[in-house]
Amino acid sequence: MTWRSLLFVPGDRPDRMEKALGLGADALILDLEDAVAPAAKPAARDAVRALVERAPGGPALLVRVNPVGTGAFAADVAALAGAPLTGVVLPKAEGRATVAALRAALPGDYTVLPIATETPRAVFTLGDYDGAGLAGLTWGAEDLPAAIGALSSRETDGGYTDPYKVVRSLALFAAHAAGVAAIETVYPDFRDLDGLAAYAARGRRDGFTGMMAIHPAQVAVINAAFTPGEAELAAARRVVALFAANPGAGALQLDGRMVDAPHLAAARRLLATARAD
Repeated sequence: MTWRSLLFVPGDRPDRMEKALGLGADALILDLEDAVAPAAKPAARDAVRALVERAPGGPALLVRVNPVGTGAFAADVAALAGAPLTGVVLPKAEGRATVAALRAALPGDYTVLPIATETPRAVFTLGDYDGAGLAGLTWGAEDLPAAIGALSSRETDGGYTDPYKVVRSLALFAAHAAGVAAIETVYPDFRDLDGLAAYAARGRRDGFTGMMAIHPAQVAVINAAFTPGEAELAAARRVVALFAANPGAGALQLDGRMVDAPHLAAARRLLATARAD
């Protein structure tokens, strides 16, 4: 299944995690990292483990651990060892070596979703992921500027500054090069649903397959943005049918425009995704 929406939920709030199960997100990211203060992390680990063990059904349950090599990560591993994990969100990821370090510390049959752009070094390892065992690849625009002393990753109109436009593009291509889902980063202003809709639509246009959310109100908007409409599916079916009726053709005309092999591949991919969902 393609995860359209991945909702962050603080791991130290069992009430919110329970409520989030019914909010319509395709996946929940049970957070042990940034959303949880250091003093609250032990209780958060217990609460997250209890929910994962119960496996209540509904959305996929992913756990965001703390960065590899930290004391908090070691405590996360100790708390989660042997739990039936569906997936682990890996912050501060720096290529395959970081994924391997996670798996060595926390053995198990789970997928990994690296947040792959949170350090300067991470940007230069984006092409290093091979896709094996990955649920996808995502990026972030908050930790990286903090790491390099940038004042912001955004222009006054909310758009990304040039360095972070580059990072977003590289993360998108890195995911597709690895053959895994490209997950768009969060939209911080959870009250601006119109802005979110436009942002999510641009993400899908550009090749992202889903998006992370920081607030329940964002889930429905993200799901709608990453769900193909019937008109879009019908257009894809027409492209596939046209080439099926003209075997061996390299390029054909459809409604006054030329369509060729890339259009056919895109149509097939869209239809395959819709069937998988």
